[in-house]
Amino acid sequence: MRAREIRVIDDNGDQLGIMTPREALAIAQQRDLDLIEVAPQANPPVCRIMDFGRWKFEQRKKEKETHKQTKSVELKTVRIRPHTDEHDFATKERKARRFLEEGRKVRVSMLFRGREMAHQDLARKKVLRMGERLTDVGDIERRPSMEGRQMSMIINPKPAEERRRAKAKADAEAEAAGQPKPEETVAPTDGEPETVIAPGEDDEFEDDFINEDDDDDEFDDEDDDE
Repeated sequence: MRAREIRVIDDNGDQLGIMTPREALAIAQQRDLDLIEVAPQANPPVCRIMDFGRWKFEQRKKEKETHKQTKSVELKTVRIRPHTDEHDFATKERKARRFLEEGRKVRVSMLFRGREMAHQDLARKKVLRMGERLTDVGDIERRPSMEGRQMSMIINPKPAEERRRAKAKADAEAEAAGQPKPEETVAPTDGEPETVIAPGEDDEFEDDFINEDDDDDEFDDEDDDE
C-alpha cells in the first residue's frame, strides 16, 4: 500500500476517518482483523478493517450474482402461421403466457410459404395481436420484422413483481366472474366438449438461446394443421 493516507472503515461499517496506513494497520491488529484495500482508485484510497476470509466470501458471492445476471437468457419460440385459426392461436397464446410468467423471453415466429408472402400486412397484425394480448406479463422488445421468409417478434417478461400482481388480479377477476383462472382458460371446439390443454404439451415449441443462430430447417417438422 503506497498511499501516504487512507480513508478507513471499521468492521461495523463506521467511518474512522483519514489516517496513515501504519495507524490503520495498528487498529486492525488490535482487533485481530485485517486491513483490506477496497477502493484503490479513490482519493484517498479506501480501506476496511475486517476479516479477510469474510471479505473473500462476500466477493465470491457478488461474482456469482453477477454471473447469474449476465448468463444467456433462455428464449422460447412460439410458432404460428398466417392461417392459424382462433383455437390454435389461443393455445399458442397460453403457452407464450406461461413462458413469460416463468420469466423467459418469447419469440413469436411466423413462417411464410409460397403465395402467403403476399399477405404480410395481415400476418403482421396477427403477430402483433399476440403481443397485445400479453401486455400484462410482457413487453414487446422487438416489433415484427422479416428475415427471409420468416417474421418474428421478441417479447420480454415483465419484472417478477409486476407479473405476480397481474396474475393475482387476473385470478381474482376470473374467480369473481366464476370462470377458470387464465392458465386454465378453455377454448371450445365445434361439436366437442371443452378440454383443458395439459401443461406438458410442448411438442410445438422449442428451447432457443438469444445468441444462437436460427437454422432455416427448424420449421421443416412444423405441424401442417395450424
